[in-house]
Amino acid sequence: MALPSKVYKAFLQLSDVDHGVYETLQATVAQHPSETAERLVARLLAYAIFHEPELTFTKGISATDEPDLWVKRADDRVSLWVEVGLPEPDRIIKASRHSERVALLAYGRQLDTWNQQQLPKLEKVANLIVISIAPAIITKLASQLERSITWSVTITEGTLYLTCGEETLESPLLVKMGSR
Repeated sequence: MALPSKVYKAFLQLSDVDHGVYETLQATVAQHPSETAERLVARLLAYAIFHEPELTFTKGISATDEPDLWVKRADDRVSLWVEVGLPEPDRIIKASRHSERVALLAYGRQLDTWNQQQLPKLEKVANLIVISIAPAIITKLASQLERSITWSVTITEGTLYLTCGEETLESPLLVKMGSR
């Protein structure tokens, strides 16, 4: 018998001063049995960093032909494709052909190696933005993950501030490619 997904309720108070976005976001997010807590946290961070009104979570790991999040128009075309992690460049290039914009929140233990080896392969992708944040934030949030998640996220002057409980974490949004 397959293990069931864990379901999380997320409440994010988003203040993206850089883009004039002030929203209270609510989402129900399923964690696939093979998905790490770090990856779930990265998906939630991507939800805040790349937020648009119609941004939704997809089936995630269980659907290899879908991103982690996306914005689909009424005609079923993808206007924003959002990935997290360290995907193969071919996946990003293919996504860039089928959507108006592609965003990647790059994170993982091999981030430095990925930046050196894979990022140059993506230089000609005009509709791509690649951002990373301090890995310690993802690790810290993953270690404190509870079924009900309440974060206050502020983005100002290219810096992300995240308050979880009594603790505030801070990281620059490191734009590796494109513009936010």
